Amino acid sequence: MKKLSRNQTRLHRKRRIRAKVSGTADVPRLAVFRSLRNVSIQVIDDVSGKTIVSASLNEIKAGNTVESAKALGKFVAEKCKNAKIESIVFDRSGYKYHGKIKAVAEGAREAGLKF
Repeated sequence: MKKLSRNQTRLHRKRRIRAKVSGTADVPRLAVFRSLRNVSIQVIDDVSGKTIVSASLNEIKAGNTVESAKALGKFVAEKCKNAKIESIVFDRSGYKYHGKIKAVAEGAREAGLKF
């Protein structure tokens, strides 16, 4: 049997998570994507299929570190407050809840978003 790559196993986990997690207009989904050079976040209304808010490390002119990921979470939370969004559903996209993914969630919580 062929061994699956790390990204293929992550995509399997992502599909399992997405089967259970869905965003609405009242409680949208905060989806995180992490690459080797960047972290990007989208707040998505899955019912209408539209992105409400998005941000990445390029937008806040920060490096690819845990501290800047936390700052990105705070930045997205402020954008959500401006769009009158108070609570979200967190979608870690198959990544471990550790490091930058955890920092994004903690930053968003500190800035006032409810999970």
